[in-house]
Amino acid sequence: MILRPSSATGLTKPSRPKKLGREDAEGLALAALNFLGQDETRIARFLGLSGLDPGGLRKAAAEPGFLPGVLDYLAGDEHLLLEFAEAAQIAPERIGQARHLLSPEADSG
Repeated sequence: MILRPSSATGLTKPSRPKKLGREDAEGLALAALNFLGQDETRIARFLGLSGLDPGGLRKAAAEPGFLPGVLDYLAGDEHLLLEFAEAAQIAPERIGQARHLLSPEADSG
């Protein structure tokens, strides 16, 4: 017997996540940066690998390639990616979608 979503079965169709827009992608990247900043070890590693210091972080965040870089950083560490996705209550795949939207190629195409 196959149960189909209906009011009689109490089952619902799985909802599709809403389409990610550029503004959503920027918000997600900023949330990821905030997530990194909530833990001294995470932010220190990010700063070390990016070559930034805490004082230059705000200035760098205004640069066009910075937010995609934050998402690249997360995507490069599966454990960190999954930790952020859980904390943000999003599917990990959304990081890749956001990264694609923020890439310079997305602006020209």
